[in-house]
Formats: sequence, C-alpha cells, structure tokens
Amino acid sequence: MPESARTLLLVVLAVAAFIAANIIAGRRMRKAADFIIRDLKEKKAFDPASAVQLPYGKGTLFRIGLKDYRSGALAQLVKYDVIRLQEGDRYYLRDNQQETFNP
Repeated sequence: MPESARTLLLVVLAVAAFIAANIIAGRRMRKAADFIIRDLKEKKAFDPASAVQLPYGKGTLFRIGLKDYRSGALAQLVKYDVIRLQEGDRYYLRDNQQETFNP
C-alpha cells in the first residue's frame, strides 16, 4: 500500500473515531438529562417552593469509575432554562416541563 493511501486511511479512521466518540458522548448526555428531568418530576420540584438539592449538582474532585455525565447535563439544562437554580444549590423544573430535554 502506498504511503499516501496509508496516511489518508489513518486520517479517515481518526475522523471516524472522533465523530463516533462525540455521538456516544451526546447520547450519554441526553440520557443523563432525561434522568435529571425524571428525577425532578418524581420529587415534584415544579416551583421555587418545592426546589430540591441534587446530589450530582456538583462534580467531585476525586472520582473512580466511568465518567458521570449528570453534572454536565445539569449545567446544560440550567443554561437552556429547562431547569432553574435557586440559592443554596436547589433545582426545580421551569413551568412544569413535560417534554424531555431538546435544545
């Protein structure tokens, strides 16, 4: 196999691996966001008076095991105003959200 074809194949494989990794991370982030919304619905946190603290609201400095996407998903849900943050790190769903996260 010529050197240029081998280099091109390596570049194509690297791009494919990058795209696959981003797709997998996106799916895991969506699954984490759906979990957070479902958790807040179960806790009936629909307004500031019923806001609850979430144990995965803050990331940990020392973690063993697989990556936990819940803290990142929570930050995105707050950014897109699906979930609101109150003082004291308490969260609630905005306007009784019935759909899943869909930015």
